[in-house]
Amino acid sequence: MILLSLLRGINVGGRKVPMADLRILYEELGLKNITTYIQSGNVIFESKVANKALEKKIEKKIKVKFGFDVSVITRTKEELNAVIKENPFTKENNIELEKLYVIFLGEIPDPVLLKKLIESDLGPERFIVCGKTIYLYCPVGYGEAKLNNNFFEKKLKVVATTRNWRTTNILLDMMKGVS
Repeated sequence: MILLSLLRGINVGGRKVPMADLRILYEELGLKNITTYIQSGNVIFESKVANKALEKKIEKKIKVKFGFDVSVITRTKEELNAVIKENPFTKENNIELEKLYVIFLGEIPDPVLLKKLIESDLGPERFIVCGKTIYLYCPVGYGEAKLNNNFFEKKLKVVATTRNWRTTNILLDMMKGVS
C-alpha cells in the first residue's frame, strides 16, 4: 500500500535531517519506492503494513540515526484523498486557499478536551475537527495565527503536524503517481 509519513518538527531548531539520508533510512527499514517532498519531512513510500507499530519503528530509527526524537504520523493514499475531498472550507465562498491548513493528528482527540476547545473564543481563525484531521483557516495567515500546531497539541494532548493546503494536495498527487 502507498503511505505518506509526516515528520513533525524536522529541519527547524537544529534538528537537521537531509532528505537523501531520510530516504536511505526508510530503505533500511525495508520500505519501497521512497520519495520525499521539500525539507519538512514528507515521505511517500510503499509498505505492506500501515499501523502505529510502523510509525514507532520509523521514529526509533530516526532517533538512533540522527540523535533526536521525531514524531511520525502516517496516512494512506485513501485517507489523504478523503482529507482533501472532505475539507468543509473548500465548499464555502470567499475562502482563500493559500490560508487553508491541514493539521494531521496522531490519534482522535479526547471528546472532553475537544468539546472544551470548540467552546472557546479563538479569534479570527476558524477550525473544524474531523476524526484525526483538523481543517484550519487563518484569514490573517498562519504566521500570525494563535491556532498553530503547538496550540492544538497542548489543548488536545495529541501529537500533530501541520501542512498548508497546497502541500497537502501536492502530496496526494505524488501518491497517485506511485504505482
